[in-house]
Formats: sequence, C-alpha cells, structure tokens
Amino acid sequence: MPIYEYVCMSCESHFEELVGMSDPDPVCPDCGNAKVAKQFSTSFAAHGTSGQPSFGGGGCCGGSCGCC
Repeated sequence: MPIYEYVCMSCESHFEELVGMSDPDPVCPDCGNAKVAKQFSTSFAAHGTSGQPSFGGGGCCGGSCGCC
C-alpha cells in the first residue's frame, strides 16, 4: 500500500496516510472533514503543479503552513 500526502480543504492541515488503491480518501485527522485533496510528490511537481489545490497567494495553502 502506498503512502499518499493529503491536504484538508477545510482547515488546510497536511497529513500522510497509508491508502490502498481502491480505498476511499481518508478524513482529516485534525478536524474530521472528509473533503481532502491528494497532493503530488515533490518529484511529480517538477513536471507541473496544475493539479495542486490552491488556496491563493502561493504554495499549496497560500504560504500559511510554513512549508511552502
């Protein structure tokens, strides 16, 4: 089973989850919201980031997470 990176579309929390290919997306461990978006790996981002969710401003969540 691969580990996927997710971002919560509600609280903007970033987390990793071990998810099978046919499993549904997990819920956010911080707020419990089921609306999460799968993030692409850094190696994938070198080919383009058009599929990344954007909260505006820059980076994956507008820079407020400190990791962008």
